[in-house]
Amino acid sequence: MTAPSPDSLAGVPARELGDWLAHRLLPLPTGSVPRVPERLRPASVLVPIVARADGPSVLLTVRSASLSKHAGQIAFPGGRIEPDDADVVAAALRETWEETGIDASFITPVGALEPVESVTGFLMFPIVAIVREGFTPRANPGEVASMFEVPLAFVTDKANQIRKTGTFAGLSRDYYSIPFDAYDIWGATARILVDLGQRLWGQAGDNRALK
Repeated sequence: MTAPSPDSLAGVPARELGDWLAHRLLPLPTGSVPRVPERLRPASVLVPIVARADGPSVLLTVRSASLSKHAGQIAFPGGRIEPDDADVVAAALRETWEETGIDASFITPVGALEPVESVTGFLMFPIVAIVREGFTPRANPGEVASMFEVPLAFVTDKANQIRKTGTFAGLSRDYYSIPFDAYDIWGATARILVDLGQRLWGQAGDNRALK
């Protein structure tokens, strides 16, 4: 597959799209869960790219308002890596099934992004995957209020990634916000998408002091 523009991915078969992505991402982590600093807990998130006929989209969740952390925020499927998870990829697939009802048979992991530290003390390992059409999403109401898709071309476009400053836990922090329709994609989720855009399209972003 030749190097496309963000708007030229419509109709690209899932396997070909996955191969193109894999060449621009970090290799999938293998073996045991990586060790993290003592102050952090390891977590894994799936970055699900749905191979739609009219162009790939990214599946995101709106976290349940009843959750104790990040309630109501936009997130990728994912969560804490459990002791019985074989590896980072297995944890991402398990969490995706638990939160969205999407079976692993629809998902092909193709690569990884740089780990991201959250303000709540997690080191998140993002796993990028192709999701083929035909799945039936089923939100787990205890964790997910709803799900939606946003075009990959839009969410990875630097022009749509707005750098802001806010106060979190009494500290001033810079962060990214990606407004889409009625949604505000920000924080760690937006940082992961900024990293993805930089890898796909060679966009030079500014990630200084982002948490």
